[in-house]
Amino acid sequence: KVTFLFLVDAIMAARSRIRDLQEAVFCSFCRDYFKDPVILKCGHNFCRACITQYCKDSKTSPSYACPQCREAFGEGEFQPNRQLKNVVEIAKKFPDPKTCENDTEFLKLFCKVDETPICLVCRETPCHKDHPVVPIKEAAPDYKAQIQSRLEHLKEERERILSYKSSGEKTSQELLKQLETETQKIVSEVQQLRQFLEEQERLLLAQLEELNQEIEKRGAEYVAKLSKEISSFSSLISEME
Repeated sequence: KVTFLFLVDAIMAARSRIRDLQEAVFCSFCRDYFKDPVILKCGHNFCRACITQYCKDSKTSPSYACPQCREAFGEGEFQPNRQLKNVVEIAKKFPDPKTCENDTEFLKLFCKVDETPICLVCRETPCHKDHPVVPIKEAAPDYKAQIQSRLEHLKEERERILSYKSSGEKTSQELLKQLETETQKIVSEVQQLRQFLEEQERLLLAQLEELNQEIEKRGAEYVAKLSKEISSFSSLISEME
């Protein structure tokens, strides 16, 4: 139903744009797309065949009045408008949104069963023949209240989601702040632990060095003592022999 209202609005807007486009690419004589458009010195455009026939039918030769602004122009005083010709070719490629996609009829009815705009021809097809239909302009008011209610609901949902988003962002910022605090705390503790371990390492290495020196000293003293005793025993043995 929401889609239907949007579709109706789109059709109405497109019709307005089509009317504006027709003023630019439709010849005021034949009321059809310009064919080989030419431009007069006053700036108005016509099909070459249309303005040529207009000049032939006029009794004011060799001077004529522009059919739109009545400004005078001479026989043959019009130039090809190639830019307009290109615009016409582009305009022809766009479908007219006011007509049915299945044929060239205007979309004047609205099928209540399928909830879609249809034309008079489609009304008689098996797809819509037994369906209740109303003029398309009468269908829109029936849905406005429902659409407005749905719109209000969507707005409320949007506000609720925005509130969740804001709350989520706030919570996220708080968690990030806590995480940063904990990170700094851990980094500080690790640095302190590293400093403590480095101090303990230096202390233990110093103690090991002292112990090593003590062992070497005592070892040297013991060896010297043994050497002295060996020397004494050697002297005594020599005397006894």
